[in-house]
Amino acid sequence: MAETGANRPPAAASRLSRTMIKLRRQKYLFLLMLPGIVYFVIFKYIPIYGVVLAFKEFNPMDGILGSPWAGLKYFERIFVSDSVLQVLYNTLRISFLKIALGFPAPILFALLLNEIMNNKLKRIIQTISYLPHFLSWVVISGLVFQLLSPSYGLYGYIYDLMGWKTEVLLSKPGSFLAIIVTSDIWKEFGYGSIIYLAAIAGISSEMYEAAKIDGAGRFKQIFYITLPSLLPVISIMFVLRLGNVLDAGFDQIFNLYNPVVYGVADIIDTYVYRIGLADFQYSFGTAVGLCQGVVALVLVVSANWIVRKMTDHSIW
Repeated sequence: MAETGANRPPAAASRLSRTMIKLRRQKYLFLLMLPGIVYFVIFKYIPIYGVVLAFKEFNPMDGILGSPWAGLKYFERIFVSDSVLQVLYNTLRISFLKIALGFPAPILFALLLNEIMNNKLKRIIQTISYLPHFLSWVVISGLVFQLLSPSYGLYGYIYDLMGWKTEVLLSKPGSFLAIIVTSDIWKEFGYGSIIYLAAIAGISSEMYEAAKIDGAGRFKQIFYITLPSLLPVISIMFVLRLGNVLDAGFDQIFNLYNPVVYGVADIIDTYVYRIGLADFQYSFGTAVGLCQGVVALVLVVSANWIVRKMTDHSIW
């Protein structure tokens, strides 16, 4: 007898049943995901509620709900504030310097490391290059201060030995930018090469053997086999990096800069910290941070669209 519409299970119930079966089958995988989900809910999603501060005249005594609405007052202030334009310029300059010089660094390092035939030497180099990533910027900043001290650092010792005049490099705008970019590359290029080394390991050895038979040397193999095979990974990493272009590195700059170099080193994140927390302008600081997040979202979507049109590879 044919099943009638009255006793046929609803589509929603069927989907729920399939979901429950999937949960039971993969319960251990979901348990492994649970800590990450809890982390993002507590530290990423719940704090989104604080965004309403950007639209309020926040008073700590009244709380978020009790504070009066301010409309778009603080967003209008952003576009007429000279200080905001300056920190935006500083942020973009530092970020683009880090992208231009720092983004190719792990790719080049992965290519060079792949050419080392001695596995023991390769592992030693990998270990040494990965270590700086696990050091906090507080520690690295201390090392930078020690090395570049004109009184007792390596920089001061060498200059005294040569009879040259020493300067406080961290108080010179040009030198400060060079130190920021160089220290960031040194810290991250080794760890950043892991994903490229993994992609290189997945390239078929038959392609290299065929290239050798055709007379291709190592450089031609890199340009015609390795780099094209890395293009999807490079595209995805570039999109993600471009999406963070307004994140110039708060931890690094906060631990290294000083009022003398505010003109070139004060970025959006340090400005928000100083205005929002140090000067208690919570609403204005939140408005600046919200604009930063919206622009970052637009950049990620735009970069993903451009890369997909140019290379047929993208995140989504």
